[in-house]
Amino acid sequence: MKLKNTIALAVVLMAAATTYAQVKISAEVRPRTEYNHGVKQPAMEGQDASVITSQRTRLNLDFKNEAFALGFVLQDVRKWGEEAQLTTNGNNQTYIHQAWAEWFMSNKFSLKAGRQELAYDDHRILGNVGWAQQARSHDVALFKYTGDINVHFGLAYHNSNLHDNIYNGLDAYKAMQFLWLNHKGDNYSASVLYLRNGKPYWKDLAMTDQGIRYSSTLGTHIKTKLAGIKLAGNFYYQFGDDVTGKEISAINFSLDAMMALGDKANIGAGYELLSGTDQSVTDKNNSFAPLYGTNHKFNGFMDYFYVGNHGNDVGLNDIYLKGNFKPGKVKFNGAIHFFSADGKIEGYDQGLGTELDLWCGYSHKGQVQLDFGYSHMFASDALYFIKSVPENDTGNSWAWVQLTFKPTLFSSKKD
Repeated sequence: MKLKNTIALAVVLMAAATTYAQVKISAEVRPRTEYNHGVKQPAMEGQDASVITSQRTRLNLDFKNEAFALGFVLQDVRKWGEEAQLTTNGNNQTYIHQAWAEWFMSNKFSLKAGRQELAYDDHRILGNVGWAQQARSHDVALFKYTGDINVHFGLAYHNSNLHDNIYNGLDAYKAMQFLWLNHKGDNYSASVLYLRNGKPYWKDLAMTDQGIRYSSTLGTHIKTKLAGIKLAGNFYYQFGDDVTGKEISAINFSLDAMMALGDKANIGAGYELLSGTDQSVTDKNNSFAPLYGTNHKFNGFMDYFYVGNHGNDVGLNDIYLKGNFKPGKVKFNGAIHFFSADGKIEGYDQGLGTELDLWCGYSHKGQVQLDFGYSHMFASDALYFIKSVPENDTGNSWAWVQLTFKPTLFSSKKD
């Protein structure tokens, strides 16, 4: 969408800001510089580190009255130096990240349809991937019920054209349905999620007949507080068929605990299992797939596992310790992860390595955020093997600094 059209839309929404509607126009500018030497996979011997700056820029428009709501997010994601100074925007980085409408059929029922982010519970299965500059959004219809038990039912189906039933798009699924139930008590929240994920495959070599193979994920997320300790846990079972036709039988289990140490510090620990397939097994799939979750949030910040990688592999055991400390305006955080494979690795022990993550953040008046961090992976020989990188003594490290600006440009308030 051209900038002049976006400005015209903003003017229209501002004009509509009467006592019967709420309009908010906000923005986000988020540049991030990263030093990468062994991110996602161990560095090769003699490999140089890279320093790269990426940036996310957003213009957000929100409209709401008693009958419906509209949401619109125009987004530009680019790397510094990716375009010439005298650019004609030939790379088309600016696009619509969200464009949805929600119809309030009653005070309990609504229908939200269009391009939108899906984020549920701890984001393990469905998340918006906010760390990634591009983030994730879905083309989906979402039916919502609000009551003692909140119910969301999502439905998506993709096709490439009007003349056949073939999908050649870039998305991860052709068809997807999910049902989410959530109940909140005085001291707990409990959810049940069922997600059916359909991937397209060709029934014939001529690629004229397309079918769908479905996998299903069913499970629960629970969080509570006992004796001053915050507890959260997941259990999901995955079944059905993968896109190659192999039968899936996989699980995900996690338990996380966090305890306050006075007013300024917290300490915690946790464990997560994502089941994997033994390397000697070829006729079935025991590897759990976290699907559309915010995977950068889990299993270490260096993204060695499940961030565009490690799918249908040996799985993961992640034992971790974490903590934070906020003596003033700056919050310091740290975590250490002990990784091992769940499935058997031929000729190697199960240990995959240890990762140390350190990061801190400072917020200025709630609108400017400065964050920076450092991570180091102490990789085992088994990790080098499953990542197909020759073992060497080169260190694997990552450092980053990020600035986030989130101003509200215009806001009307309903009387």
